[in-house]
Amino acid sequence: MVDINKNPLDVQIDNHMPKGIDRRSFLSIGAATLGGLLIPGLVNPAMAVPLPQRKGGARRISFRNAHTGESFAGVYRVGDKYLPDAFDQINHVLRDHRADKEYPMDPRVLDIIYQVHKLTGRNQPLDILSGYRCPSTNRKLRQASGGVAKKSLHMKGQAIDFHMEDYSTARLRDIAESLRAGGVGYYSRSDFVHVDSGDFRTWGS
Repeated sequence: MVDINKNPLDVQIDNHMPKGIDRRSFLSIGAATLGGLLIPGLVNPAMAVPLPQRKGGARRISFRNAHTGESFAGVYRVGDKYLPDAFDQINHVLRDHRADKEYPMDPRVLDIIYQVHKLTGRNQPLDILSGYRCPSTNRKLRQASGGVAKKSLHMKGQAIDFHMEDYSTARLRDIAESLRAGGVGYYSRSDFVHVDSGDFRTWGS
């Protein structure tokens, strides 16, 4: 397990994972680099809206990749420690399915969707439309749609697009915005919410 009791504000790292470091080694580096791309001044989503949880309690999340049908349902964090084995599975399910490429997802964005999921009071899994997105995929999507950012945080494993079956997407947006833990985009026509671990901001209608 990986200790996250480090202050991310004390650390700055490059915008890319160092070459030659595999997923498990990357996860073992520690809290400051676990997310891969910590930005100074970022709100810690784990502290945004504390949820009732006993000390050392487990955080469990369930979601399904809407494109591949693959899913993850299990504990990804126990107390202040993230579980590398869980992230091996999470990174696979949230990979860029178009290019079949994986990248370490920022644990903070998992904390965000965990909190959103918890606050819905529902048990059904989230449907994930996009997790990691490699630069070439992002360029292709950007050419096809004006709604794709050139420097999308999807390319850094810091963003997730999702919705939930039989649950208001507008309500998911409201819950995500209430956390004030990162970016929240609302795409009503496409029926999904974007969350990321960047600075708090909102957009969409």
